[in-house]
Amino acid sequence: MNAVRYRRTLTALLTALIWLLWAGTSAASGTPAEPLRLLPGEGTHELSPHLRWFHDRDASGTPEAMLDRAAPGEFEPLPGGRATFGFQAGAFWFHAVLRNEDAGETRRLLVQQYPMSDRIDLYLRGADGRLTLQRSGDALPFAERAVKHRQPNFWVDLPAGQPVELLLRVESQSSMQVPLVLYTQGDFTAMARDGQIGIGLYYGILLALFFYNLILWATLRDASYFWYMVHISAFGLVLFCLNGLAFEYLWPNNTWLQDRSVPVSICLAQIGMQQFVRHFLELPSRWRRADFVSLALIAFFVALGIAALALPYRVSTTLASAMVLPSVAWVAIVGVVVLRSGYRPAGIFLSAWAAYLLGTAAYTLVAFGVLPKMFLTEYGVQIGSALEMILLSFALAYRYAALRNENERLVQETNEKLEHKVAERTAALSEALERLAEVNRRDGLTGVFNRHHFREQLESLLCDSRTGHRNLGVLMVDVDHFKRINDSLGHLAGDECLRKVAQTMRDTLEPFGGIVARFGGEEFVAALPGCNETRALEAAEAVRQRIAAHPIPVDGREVRLTVSVGVFSLDAYPIENPEDALRRADEALYSAKEEGRNCVRRAGA
Repeated sequence: MNAVRYRRTLTALLTALIWLLWAGTSAASGTPAEPLRLLPGEGTHELSPHLRWFHDRDASGTPEAMLDRAAPGEFEPLPGGRATFGFQAGAFWFHAVLRNEDAGETRRLLVQQYPMSDRIDLYLRGADGRLTLQRSGDALPFAERAVKHRQPNFWVDLPAGQPVELLLRVESQSSMQVPLVLYTQGDFTAMARDGQIGIGLYYGILLALFFYNLILWATLRDASYFWYMVHISAFGLVLFCLNGLAFEYLWPNNTWLQDRSVPVSICLAQIGMQQFVRHFLELPSRWRRADFVSLALIAFFVALGIAALALPYRVSTTLASAMVLPSVAWVAIVGVVVLRSGYRPAGIFLSAWAAYLLGTAAYTLVAFGVLPKMFLTEYGVQIGSALEMILLSFALAYRYAALRNENERLVQETNEKLEHKVAERTAALSEALERLAEVNRRDGLTGVFNRHHFREQLESLLCDSRTGHRNLGVLMVDVDHFKRINDSLGHLAGDECLRKVAQTMRDTLEPFGGIVARFGGEEFVAALPGCNETRALEAAEAVRQRIAAHPIPVDGREVRLTVSVGVFSLDAYPIENPEDALRRADEALYSAKEEGRNCVRRAGA
């Protein structure tokens, strides 16, 4: 009797537990997400915790119908809190409610941090019930994006204190990854800058390795170096496409090529990789059967690359991505076997391939929705491939050293070639030093000449004027009340104003042959070769009027500037050295400031 009662009690507890779990799941999926509150000082918001989603399998839903579904909570929370679903047919809808409580930031940029989505439709519904639509994705020309950036993006107007419904429809033959982030303009600029720096470093490594191995291939005519360059180039193109850079810079108006570039470049990268492995590990002589398998993989990727020009994107990309893992795994197997046979360069080769294998596997598994999208999984392929290519360069160097020890004649010829290469690099270094000298003559903020270089130029012009009996005018320009700008708008706004003043002076004085420099702080100086006093005063007035007539846009505001100008002319007051010319121009500037600013005064007036 006790056993029966025990079983009944246990059954009741299990039933209650199952009901509670079901009720909790239903409540989570049946409850609309809380609005995302945008507070002052918070410039970046990941939307995943606030999104609800719905899979429209036949892609037939309308935005009105989806908003009606979202209102009672029929949309579900993101599985595991991540917006990665693998390769899926149909359309995916995402819904969130935003409430802006930052009156100073009523416009933000919504960025879809996965560049390969085909069609992205953003619907916004404000408090007035009006529905607006914006479109993006690589099925549209790149120029139609809100901001010219590799990742699809939309401007979102968010009136302070009012809820705004966000409904996003994504349909793509690529992997369904929809990581959405909302930025203020300042945070987006910082994010884009940091991203460009990282991408620049990565492609800088690839370019350095490419040209380094190009030199070695041209010198040694070793096929390993050639196929290594093919692998670097093709793999770089793969990431250039996947990062959205190819669509931004190479074919921004060719959506057909954008779709085909990914599977074709993947195939090219695998062909280069397998060919490199065959030559580096000397498979035709060391392991003939493995060489046949590598040739079969090469034939497969050649056929797939050609077929990808006609196959649907989802078919070709899925197949190419799926075959990357066995292709790379085969390379690892071959490397282990050849290393065990006593071929020492295969050790470094395997170390390189381990990093590449992990990075590629992580990226591929994210594409299929197996792993979450995070820094290591999203950028693991870049990190792994950079390590792989650097280590493979070491492996090639090790292999080359072994061959050098066996052939002294090859060493001698190689040294001669390397000396030639050093001479070329020395010449390149000399050019770089010349460019550096030019940079040292410039003011870092405004781009015009600095004070030191202007002093040298003025001394030379004075000498030419005395020997050739030519006129020379000198202008000293000061931005009026500049401290108020720094105090009220900040130093960044002040810097922007100085840049604009320098640019205006350079553009205005160009017809006069003027040489413009920043003298210090908010003061600028200019030399006008061949200009008498009348001509110098005319140039000074042109600068003053142009600056006063053109307000400078800074952070959405227009800043009006005026300048005071002092003019000195050699034909009016002969002097002996540059200091005298600058002193007289400065005295004239002081008179202009004393007489109310925003005016031009000549020396001695």
